[in-house]
Amino acid sequence: MPRLVDHAERRRAILEVTWRLIATEGPDAATMREIARQAGYANGALAHYFPNKEALIEAAYVYVSEQTDLRIRAATSGKRGLEALRVFLVELVPTTEVTRLEARIVLPFWSRTVTDDALARTSDDRMRRWREDLTTLLGQAREDGEVRASAPDAVLAEQLLAMTMGMQVLALLPDHPTTPDLQLRVIDEYLRGLATG
Repeated sequence: MPRLVDHAERRRAILEVTWRLIATEGPDAATMREIARQAGYANGALAHYFPNKEALIEAAYVYVSEQTDLRIRAATSGKRGLEALRVFLVELVPTTEVTRLEARIVLPFWSRTVTDDALARTSDDRMRRWREDLTTLLGQAREDGEVRASAPDAVLAEQLLAMTMGMQVLALLPDHPTTPDLQLRVIDEYLRGLATG
């Protein structure tokens, strides 16, 4: 009897290898041949799942973003307002080994969005959803009397996105990276400022 192939699991395994390879060795190291080798497949086997390297890189970015979203949902479950907002932000900044690796794939992906419309749309869609989520949490915090800042929630959400995306860059600086402790202090000070107005 022929063995059944779990294509979804194979695709996930290829994406896992891809994003970790990009994160640890850079996008140039993530050739189709090397990805196939590390995933344990013949080079041509990847074409069944991804037609080319560009499609694979985009899928790897989406995969990493989805993993981030899963962590955010788990971390914010049962929470609201500023408490949920803080754990949401902590999942976006590179304070752990996994989130640092994720930042290392996000940064080269962003540079590709400048010249690739499909990648730009993928990135824009993710940012739009995070803006909406941040705005929702800020609204909850206002309802609960936790936010007294006069700026509109849309402006605050944009500040939070800019702050967390900036920390992804600063945390990866080779000589003087922004440490995890400092990243968390920045988040806490910002949220404290929202509470005091």
